[in-house]
Amino acid sequence: MVVRMRHTRAHTANRRSHHALAGARFTACKDCGAKHLMHRVCMQCGKYRGRVVVDVLKKTVKRAKKIEAKSAKGGSASGGKSAKKTTEKETAKK
Repeated sequence: MVVRMRHTRAHTANRRSHHALAGARFTACKDCGAKHLMHRVCMQCGKYRGRVVVDVLKKTVKRAKKIEAKSAKGGSASGGKSAKKTTEKETAKK
């Protein structure tokens, strides 16, 4: 299908004037005072409309354990890779 009439820049700009994005709207938490998005759980205290919805302490402990396990696992894994590379180089020299 072919466009029969071209839109002027002004007509196009008028149409696009409503396409602007609105900024994020933050509110202060009533319990801890931290800023959070409207109609969302406060990630500092885990409350929404006065009720505890997310157990923040449990979540932080779980995240700390995950990071600790990853760091302990990562140190041994990198050593295994370097040892494998050296063996490949040695076999290529022979």
